[in-house]
Amino acid sequence: MSDQIKNIIEASIKVKQQLLQDEAIIKTVNDCVTAIVAAFKNGNKVLFCGNGGSAADAQHLAAEFSGRFYKDRDALPAEALHCNTSYLTAVANDYSYDVIYSRLVKGIGVKGDVLIGLSTSGNSKNIVAAFEVAKEKGMLTIGFTGESGGIMKSLSDYLLNIPSFDTPRIQESHIMLGHIICEMVEEQYFA
Repeated sequence: MSDQIKNIIEASIKVKQQLLQDEAIIKTVNDCVTAIVAAFKNGNKVLFCGNGGSAADAQHLAAEFSGRFYKDRDALPAEALHCNTSYLTAVANDYSYDVIYSRLVKGIGVKGDVLIGLSTSGNSKNIVAAFEVAKEKGMLTIGFTGESGGIMKSLSDYLLNIPSFDTPRIQESHIMLGHIICEMVEEQYFA
């Protein structure tokens, strides 16, 4: 059992080492920071969406902006779109689970807002639909995906596609890159 544990840790480290050496993804993270800081300075908000573990990560990262990260500072306007369970269950029941995010983006998203979608496959129908609506509204889209990027690749202004097809390893890297973005946005916005 000890060998299995070590192998899992090594697999996680290997993915992170690939990220560390990928200059394109490092540049994309930096570009995301710049874009989010600009959105906040322009009075816009950041919306997050995901499913399952990715929904938990979306909520976690939204809270880092709206709560605090390192600094004792004002809240930044960020929200995970799945947190209103009455809305979520009503729309899923009355319409379709595939439109839970796109309907809300259409209702509350405005030009200049940022939509961050987390999907390890990049093919989650409800996130793809939300990205399509966001693009129609002039919102910026940031996709956190696995290696291929899936359908979200073509809908993302910025794509953070983790070099793996293993869901847990992808999600571990999503939260790491998300934390880096939150830390750097906080530093730059409240400098």
